[in-house]
Amino acid sequence: MKDSHKCDFRKSCIKRLEFESRFSKIYKNKKIVKALYTFIKNYRAKTVLLYVPMGIEVDVKPLINILRREKIDVYVPYMVEDSFKAVKYRLPLKTKKFGIKEPSNSIFRARKIDIAIVPVVGIDGVYKRIGFGKGMYDRFFYRLNYKPCMVFTQLKLCKTPEILSNDYDIQADYIITN
Repeated sequence: MKDSHKCDFRKSCIKRLEFESRFSKIYKNKKIVKALYTFIKNYRAKTVLLYVPMGIEVDVKPLINILRREKIDVYVPYMVEDSFKAVKYRLPLKTKKFGIKEPSNSIFRARKIDIAIVPVVGIDGVYKRIGFGKGMYDRFFYRLNYKPCMVFTQLKLCKTPEILSNDYDIQADYIITN
């Protein structure tokens, strides 16, 4: 029963995010990117895991560019089997499975991630991530032998008071949204 509620909640959040107007998205993206940048600087992070955004996610590409100019190591997911590895962000990006863009495979892997900026579709009552349902982020963080500071980000907060997550779902330390 919990899984069907989770699936329904995921679908309703995706619909809400797809409905955002283009103008509204531009404004919200700028505001959220500024807040993420301030958080990263205050945290004094040297290594940040970000993501290559898809249409309904916060567009963090300007943040990636700023951090790279400031010599902060930026890593993004590179899909491997049922999860991903964190590889150094570099161009060109290639479109892969699920329409996700990623850099080429790299030997430059993150040794230790200070902050992980993770896109969410929704958040449940205990601040655990509801994603697209593939479990890649959950598996990635489960396999790490440490826990980086976990920051969830979303264009428009989609939260339910219900607990829809499983024990293995990742949980936010912070949430930055509009």
